[in-house]
Amino acid sequence: MSRDGGGLRTRVKTARGRTAQSTRWLERQLNDPYVRRAKAEGYRSRAAYKLIELDERFGIIRHAKRVVDLGIAPGGWSQVIKRRLPKAEVVGIDLLPVDPIDGVTIFQMDFLDDAAPGLLMDALGGAPDLVLSDMAANTVGHPQTDALRTMALVETALAFAQDVLAPGGTFVAKVFAGGADSTLVAEMKRAFATVKHAKPPSSRKGSVEWFVVAQGFKGRKAE
Repeated sequence: MSRDGGGLRTRVKTARGRTAQSTRWLERQLNDPYVRRAKAEGYRSRAAYKLIELDERFGIIRHAKRVVDLGIAPGGWSQVIKRRLPKAEVVGIDLLPVDPIDGVTIFQMDFLDDAAPGLLMDALGGAPDLVLSDMAANTVGHPQTDALRTMALVETALAFAQDVLAPGGTFVAKVFAGGADSTLVAEMKRAFATVKHAKPPSSRKGSVEWFVVAQGFKGRKAE
């Protein structure tokens, strides 16, 4: 490694066995202020600041008593919830293993498993005020396909939220550039008082991710 610009930026030399892409990723990580801040403040990932910034703008956390964290790995969002609301009940689920978080129930399984919603709700012990989804499909390198795969997860998360949220509750989900498609937005507007898209400052400029924030749940969808 070397530093340039008066010691302000770390540059990484390409090492044997390391691709140029992995070298660029490592250099970006080392020079990312949010990565450094997360390490200093004890968060598991820079993603924690995306939720913090969304909360500062929309006030999505302050009144939550029960929270579901879909796509919890590595756990940064649930860390934010427990630090701000130590008494809140929080459950999370992810295909990836997640180290324990004090006060959070974590399931390592596929959210699309038929048993997943029941397990989450049994562990939560009541209707959530907040459903968070940071889920994204594994990318295949084809932008349109990647967007469709992730949007399918958002649709599933929304259906779950509509089934379980307490009246007045909030749903937050990661979507791709352009936001949720028009059909999905229309569904949200029927179910929530307000629906807005946002890209928090901590989301990298080159990233295609955005977030949709739906607040004021009107009640369970009609059968």
